[in-house]
Amino acid sequence: MAHLRSRRRLALAVPVVLSLTASLGFLPAAASAASAAPRTVPAERAADAPALAYVVNTKADRRTIASVKRAIAAADGKVVVTYDRIGVIVVHSANPDFGEEIRKARGVQSAGATRTAPLTAAGTTDEGAADFVTAAEAARTEAASAATPGSEPLEADQWDLRAIGADKAAKINDGSRKVTVAVIDTGVDDTHPDLAPNFSASQSANCVGGKADTGEGAWRPYTADDYHGTHVAGEIAAARNGVGVAGVAPGVKVAGIKVSDPDNGLFYPENVVCAFVFAADHGVEITNNSYYVDPWLYNCMDDPDQKAIVDAVNRAQLYAQKKGTLHLASAGNSNHDLASDAIDDASSPNDTTPVERTIDPSECFDVPTQLPGIVTVSATGVQNLKSYYSTYGKGVVDVAAPGGDRRYQLPDTPSKDGRILSTMPNGEYAWLQGTSMASPHAAGVAALLKSKHPWATPAQLQALLKAQADNPGCPESYDQDGDGAQDATCEGGSRVNGFYGFGIVDALRAVK
Repeated sequence: MAHLRSRRRLALAVPVVLSLTASLGFLPAAASAASAAPRTVPAERAADAPALAYVVNTKADRRTIASVKRAIAAADGKVVVTYDRIGVIVVHSANPDFGEEIRKARGVQSAGATRTAPLTAAGTTDEGAADFVTAAEAARTEAASAATPGSEPLEADQWDLRAIGADKAAKINDGSRKVTVAVIDTGVDDTHPDLAPNFSASQSANCVGGKADTGEGAWRPYTADDYHGTHVAGEIAAARNGVGVAGVAPGVKVAGIKVSDPDNGLFYPENVVCAFVFAADHGVEITNNSYYVDPWLYNCMDDPDQKAIVDAVNRAQLYAQKKGTLHLASAGNSNHDLASDAIDDASSPNDTTPVERTIDPSECFDVPTQLPGIVTVSATGVQNLKSYYSTYGKGVVDVAAPGGDRRYQLPDTPSKDGRILSTMPNGEYAWLQGTSMASPHAAGVAALLKSKHPWATPAQLQALLKAQADNPGCPESYDQDGDGAQDATCEGGSRVNGFYGFGIVDALRAVK
């Protein structure tokens, strides 16, 4: 499956974010201003060579874009879609020298391949496989839930709602129908009885290939195995309707923007660019991003292909921010310290053969998590302690939220399961854990804040999210497995630290 935030997800320190703003918002033009000349293409290459996808980034003015399109054609590229307002062009080309040639064209600021494998006729952040709720387990939980008036049938097992006061918050303000959270993911099953009441089809699409398809049901998962987005959607906005579970913000709307490739489940850059632009143009207030953009876990700025990926996705997410959309993203499940000097990455590129490399997290970025203005979320368990798998880092993580911990933090609930219970395709329910699950909890609280403060800008909304968070401070010890060695080091104080950022989100404080 793609890189859903249950696998690995990384964020960025404030100094790096500032440098990103400077280097990505206005990347310099290509070193050479010479335009690409027409070439003679060998017949065998034109007919048989595999095609790759590219992003070509240029100035957002019609004359420059038109000139760059001519250069693309001259370099044997085919334009798939053009996002004029951000200067991003998605291209397919079988020319093995396309990237090198188009970077020399006048007006091109950056350009590169979005994958290392050829196009064919699916990244997320959940940790481990899903466990579905059986009929016997559901009956036991429903009996326990009935003891609390107003609870949903499976709510007794939702320790995560109580951990952030979401159960009490719902009695005060369950969110506004004028607020929509878009789940950029593997698709959302809007036919699920817990999601159907709050689903916004008019703000949903399939962005695979880089161009939005808004046809009926295009946003739905390909199969029941593509459950990640449906689980995330339920955590945010499962309705309080006497069925199944409840979301953190059960009164807001939820949309689905599918970006996972049907063949391998990967989340390619052009799909994510499309998703951010679509969300912005369709009035979405908040997006949840529980994945990293494939095929690179970290995109290094000294590589022209990876630099172009960072540039393209950053342009799209900044465009959405300027139109009033706040983005939240999962921190990752590799237990990495993103404030460190070096990180070993043995997973990239994940669409062909990974190569071991050591990267500097201040120069190589997890996208979209480490982009400027995006809220990075780490995961906690029922004891309000960082989950064993969660990535962290002082100055990188903004807030924390329940993501589950089935290994060291088990709740006193009917199922005694430390993971997160939520919706699945075909009307089912299952347990998952990961920073993939933490980010939607924070997105739900952000939706409650937006409901209460409808005129808040993304920056103001992020400030409110940090202000209402409750920081437990760094633990005296983090020796989770009891072997005498610290499993992670928390740096910082009780106001801001590497494990929790500004703290664990609090839904009750948000509505008060």
